Amino acid sequence: MTRSLVLVLGDQLDRHSAAFDGFDTARDRAWMAEVGGESTHVWSHKARIAVFLSGMRHFRDMLLADGVTVDYTALEATASAGESTSLGEALAASLTRLAGDGWTPERLIVVEPGEWRVQESLRAAAQASGLPLEIRPDRHFFSSKDDFAEHARGRKQLRLEYFYRPLREKFGVLMDGDEPAGGQWNFDAENRGAFPKAGPGALPAPVSYAPDAITRGVIDLVSARFADHPGSLADFDWPVTPAQARAALDDFLAHRLPLFGRYQDAIWTGEPWLYHSRLAQAMNMKLLDPRDIVAGAERAWREGRVPLEAAEGFIRQVIGWREYVRGIYWHFMPQYLDRNALGATQSLPSFYWTGDTEMNCVRDAVRQTLRFGYAHHIQRLMVTGLFALLFGVDPKRVHEWYLAVYVDAVEWVELPNTLGMSQFADGGVMASKPYCATGAYVDRMSNACKGCRYDPKKAEGPDACPFTTLYWDFLARHETLLARNQRMTMQLKNLGRKSPSDLRAIRRQADGLRDGMA
Repeated sequence: MTRSLVLVLGDQLDRHSAAFDGFDTARDRAWMAEVGGESTHVWSHKARIAVFLSGMRHFRDMLLADGVTVDYTALEATASAGESTSLGEALAASLTRLAGDGWTPERLIVVEPGEWRVQESLRAAAQASGLPLEIRPDRHFFSSKDDFAEHARGRKQLRLEYFYRPLREKFGVLMDGDEPAGGQWNFDAENRGAFPKAGPGALPAPVSYAPDAITRGVIDLVSARFADHPGSLADFDWPVTPAQARAALDDFLAHRLPLFGRYQDAIWTGEPWLYHSRLAQAMNMKLLDPRDIVAGAERAWREGRVPLEAAEGFIRQVIGWREYVRGIYWHFMPQYLDRNALGATQSLPSFYWTGDTEMNCVRDAVRQTLRFGYAHHIQRLMVTGLFALLFGVDPKRVHEWYLAVYVDAVEWVELPNTLGMSQFADGGVMASKPYCATGAYVDRMSNACKGCRYDPKKAEGPDACPFTTLYWDFLARHETLLARNQRMTMQLKNLGRKSPSDLRAIRRQADGLRDGMA
């Protein structure tokens, strides 16, 4: 029987993955490595580093308990935090060491990595070693890369809805016979509620996990070795084992899913979790199977515990957006990373790393991100993402920030959502129009504008909202390009009502903002 070295990456912590098909504990081994370069490739949040390291160490111990021989390189055994070792370099070093010990595999096996860069690094290491690298499909997803390529073939335009519906039909999710449950496929219109003026009221706190000895050790290691990295570990509270991830799912289904649909687009300052699931990190590390998540949400609806619009809105994020963005990523990489359809060149303002800004909505979202390594999807899309879009930040710099600061960030899911949906840098591959709005949107969906020194209704003057100023400047700067998009017709008509003198004043104010925030 072939001797295999099974490569297990930090976002592949699944004992049932295809990598372990046919695994023989007597002849095969698993390989795992904590690589400093994976934390410094982007300036990663301390919590993002810690969640991957803790998850990996727990998974290593699970494999050892199953009788699996694990070749594991811990970060303590490597060079200083500034070193740039890649996974490919770490693998090459391990293969040399194993050969010296008299054990050379006949092949390397890995499940499809979640990042192009990592995949190519491992391929290069395998080629240099003269060993075949077998890349196996990732069964964690409902659809494969080939499924998406087939879906995309011959289409002039890719849109989520036409990918989402066939997946629902194929897997019988929220279906009543041949028809969608409730008679419609999408309840997005029911998923845009804002909180009343009094706010969300008492909110159910998510299930909490006291760090065990492994996690405490990781927190100490990250605090010392990556001391200059952004973020805090004081509130580290993320699932790092399958059991903890399952507890998080059960807690969400019971306590927050019922109101998730209605308020999924709402923001309330000082409330980071609201009714959101916090499950993306566990899913993206493969601690939790999305099939269990989807089945649990549908069961909760069929048993009358949650309304249909809540179940469908959540399921759409899992079997819809999550699958769709993965397809986009692999279909268009590696060129996708360099797309910049709007020609944006500005640097990322420094307050993205500190939260030091007078804009209440941005300050709240960034400080929450630095504290927890988390912000919900509307904070990402319509606060930090919207501001970067209107400001004209180079989309690759925006991508690097999102990849760095969120514990759930793996490039296959983060890059299309950031570069495509948020920044419209792909020119409309991901989204049918730019997600651009004035400060009035934030005012409508949150309490952030109350007490803010800026007025969301004003585009000019000392108290003008930067979002509103930059919105009109954005439309004016890109009017020719946006005029080709029918969905932008109304917004451009409103732009046309601005006088030349108004537009000159807005441009001066926008230029002043960029100069002052550089």
